[in-house]
Formats: sequence, C-alpha cells, structure tokens
Amino acid sequence: MWRYFGRKLLIYLFTLVAAVTVNWMIPRFMPGDPVQSRLARASLQSPEASAAMAEYYRGVFGLDVPVWQQYLNFWGSLLRGDLGTSMWLFPRPVTEILAGAVPYSLALLVPAILLSWYAGNKLGAAAARGRWLDNTVLPLGYLLTAMPYMWLALLLAWSLGIVAGLFPVAGAYGFGLQPSWSLAFAASLAAHWFLPFLSLFLVALGGWAIGMRNLIIYELESDYASYLQSLGAPRRLVRRYAFRNAMLPQITGLAVQLGTIVAGSLLTEIVFGYPGIGYLILQAIRNQDYFLLQGAFLFIVIGVLLANFVVDLVYVLVDPRVRVQMQGGAA
Repeated sequence: MWRYFGRKLLIYLFTLVAAVTVNWMIPRFMPGDPVQSRLARASLQSPEASAAMAEYYRGVFGLDVPVWQQYLNFWGSLLRGDLGTSMWLFPRPVTEILAGAVPYSLALLVPAILLSWYAGNKLGAAAARGRWLDNTVLPLGYLLTAMPYMWLALLLAWSLGIVAGLFPVAGAYGFGLQPSWSLAFAASLAAHWFLPFLSLFLVALGGWAIGMRNLIIYELESDYASYLQSLGAPRRLVRRYAFRNAMLPQITGLAVQLGTIVAGSLLTEIVFGYPGIGYLILQAIRNQDYFLLQGAFLFIVIGVLLANFVVDLVYVLVDPRVRVQMQGGAA
C-alpha cells in the first residue's frame, strides 16, 4: 500500500510542477503591459515621472530581469510561501487577498460537492427501483446536467432574486453590514450564499442521479445479481450489493468532476458578484495582475490535486479488490 501511495504522490508532484509552470506562463502570455496599465490609471503628466515610476514598479514586481530568471525567482518565492504583491491592490500581498476570498469559495464548493454527490446518488438509486420515479428523475436529471452553470445562475438570480424578491443577487452580505458574529450578519450571509450554492448544487445533482441510476440498473442485470436471486436472496439484499458496487465508479467520478464544478463555481461567483476566487480572477484579468492571477490559479490547482488524492485514498479503503490486488503485486 505504501508503494502504491508513493507512486501516486510522485505522479501528483509532477502534475503540480507542470500545472504551476503553466500557471506562471498564462499571465505572461496575456496581451498588454501591466506596469503601463497601472501607470495609465495613475494619470502622471510628466514623461520623466512615468519613466521613473515604471522602473520602480518593474523592480518591485521583479519584471526587470530576464524571463528565465523571473521563473526561478517565482519558484524560490513560492517555496518560501510568498506569492508576491498584488498589482491591482498594491501594496497588499497576494496571500492576504486570497485569505479573504478563499473562505467564500470553500463555503460554496464544499457543501455543493458533498450534498449534490450524496443526494444525487440517493435519488438515482431510488429512480432505479420504480418506473414512476424513474420517468421523473431521468428527464429532470438530463435537464439539470445539460444546463451551463452561468445560465442557471442567471435564471435563478432573475426568477428568485429579481422577480420573486426572495434572495439578494449580489455580494456576500448586505452593503450596510460589517462582518461580525451577530445574528443579523449571519442571516444576511446565508441569504446571499443560497442562490450561488443552489446553482452549483442543481447542475451537479442531475449528473450524479443519472450516473447512479444507470449503474444500479447495470449491476442488477449482472451475473452475480442473477445468481443471488436464483438462490432466493431477498431483493433488498441484492439491491444493497448493487448499490455498493455502483458507488465505486461514483467515487472515481467525484475526482473527475472536481475540476468541472470548480470552474462552475468561478462562473457562478462572477454572476452573483460573490467575493470568492472567481471574482478575484476576473479582477486580476481586467487589471493584468500577474501575481494575483497566479495565486488564484495556484489555489485551484493545489485544491483539485489534494481533493483527487483524498478520493484515491477513499477508493482504496472502500474497495477491497484494490487492496487485494496491491497485496498480490507486493507478493
């Protein structure tokens, strides 16, 4: 087992290095000059002052050295936990800005991922039992999973926010409130959180329900299920085995779908103006903020890789066949 996890860690390490390298390259291939963009916002009248400020900013941001040296400096700073200084919100460190946005993104992603996966599997298993529920869940699941995250977010904002007036459609809490431990702030936080969460939850729910429904039907038609039924095993017992076997591909699918739902979260945050990582990425692109864009992408890359590694651990624990195969290979 340790050898298996060692190989997995090595693969993830190479993936991290490649992803971080691409992450470093993306902002530098963007058109335009971030220093000149910042100077344009400063509206300096004197050419000498503009030249002096440009030289100062290039030195501060480390852009006055060759590209290969910028890459080495980036890795050196990264290993020290330094993500640089934001060009957009200068002179605030990128780590400080991300620390304020990450909790909002996690508050959307973690409940949406876990609840949609759990509820979708339960709903799909129920749909595989009866024709009436199957005829309802299957078309609804296809409808939900075919919806783009951004389109559903806009639809929910228009219907439940603007037309019905049940929920706010922008921000993370009321504009007249300050973050505190008060009941009023918690209620405003929950009200602003609900629509972004619902859009992520519904799209993911449809896919999990369809997947589990199809997997259970496949398992019920397999040889072991027919053999158990021929022995007189209760139908509930056969369905229990079918559900447990169908859960294994769903666990693998959870790792595959993590990147998709993270991307959906970024788009949803932009639609609702929710101050998470997606909002920061949009502002970083608008302001050509290399370091903030690198930091936001780095958080996403590390988060997805860690979540996939956890899924790999869970898969080994829940599937005895993997453990037996590893023991046979070690022998």
